[in-house]
Amino acid sequence: MALSMQFSAEDEAFREEVRDFLDAHLTPALKAAAARQTTVFPDRDVALQWQAILQAAKGWAAPAWPKAFGGPGFSANQRYIFNQECARAGAPGLIPLGLRMLAPVLFRYGTPEQQAHYLPKILSGEHYWCQGYSEPGSGSDLSSLRTTATRDGDVYRVNGTKLWTTHGHFADHIFCLVRTDSSGAPQRGISFLLIPMATPGISVKPVITLAGDHEVNQVFFDDVVVPVANRVGPENEGWTVAKYLLEFERGGGGAAPGLREALEHARALASLTREDGTSVLEQPQIAARLAALAVRLDAFELSELRTLAGLAEGGSPGPESSLAKNLSVRLEQDINTLALEVSAYYGLPQQPRGLAVNEEPLGPEAGVAVTGRYLNSRAASIFGGSEEVQKNIIAKAVLGL
Repeated sequence: MALSMQFSAEDEAFREEVRDFLDAHLTPALKAAAARQTTVFPDRDVALQWQAILQAAKGWAAPAWPKAFGGPGFSANQRYIFNQECARAGAPGLIPLGLRMLAPVLFRYGTPEQQAHYLPKILSGEHYWCQGYSEPGSGSDLSSLRTTATRDGDVYRVNGTKLWTTHGHFADHIFCLVRTDSSGAPQRGISFLLIPMATPGISVKPVITLAGDHEVNQVFFDDVVVPVANRVGPENEGWTVAKYLLEFERGGGGAAPGLREALEHARALASLTREDGTSVLEQPQIAARLAALAVRLDAFELSELRTLAGLAEGGSPGPESSLAKNLSVRLEQDINTLALEVSAYYGLPQQPRGLAVNEEPLGPEAGVAVTGRYLNSRAASIFGGSEEVQKNIIAKAVLGL
């Protein structure tokens, strides 16, 4: 059961506005697409369709954006309510790379020209971004990256490769960490570039995941020319920019409503009547695991609300985002594990993509994405910085060890 929270009359009126909007604009097709989603990001076309609806009807495509940059300027309570109602209604997610990750970086570090050029196109969906951080051998130890950008007058020449680039096969732009100086400490020689994917010398090759999904890629740069004007922040200080962006990737607030709906979905699967007239939910160990997950989720939600309150006052998620990342990933994985277990022998045949063995899934429609979500969420312990890296950050920056 969700936490009981007190909201003002104005907040409750906003909740009704959101519900009315969802009733009027969230189509059955969009809800069905969201219910079958197995990957970290929703289907590109579905996400862009929903983003266009949100922006055209209400200007709600970027709930976290301030009004000064084209956002709705929601309060912390409104952001929480909006996320909660979208999750309850089964709305598809939006692609966060531009809207929730790059945009805050441009708010803080971008030039007025960069803000004027990129932010409206992110908001409209005209620009579709991917992230160029990890490399072969430089994932958790990101400061060891070797993709170089050599200055040549007013341009850089970029050479190297990036790995695990989510939606790189769809994106028309990539924000990228590159090495511009190798003479000092590794973190001091990194810069942050914005690069159109159509630039000559860029190629993309797919990486197929354990779940059979083509979600991630390897991107190659062969003497790619990038204007110096596309650098965000000072040269060789991209590490500071990158760390700020990762705070929003790891824990910008708003995961709890989706996790709560995932938990309720697992509970609904456990409640389904089997051939013998019983349900898995009647087993004490299953009921106990659901209750334990609910308690953990309540605690996590309170932590997220504190983060959202800080963001509403103009702050950033800070190092606490590492704690939020680890907690939310563990919750997601444990919920997905339980959902797969209660699906029992229907689990594998219900996998709709790479592991599918049936044209039509067997068993209840409610479980069609269970296996894919379980497999895909295994990677969540690694992307955005591995669990071990997050623990080191927490020890140093939060606990002062």
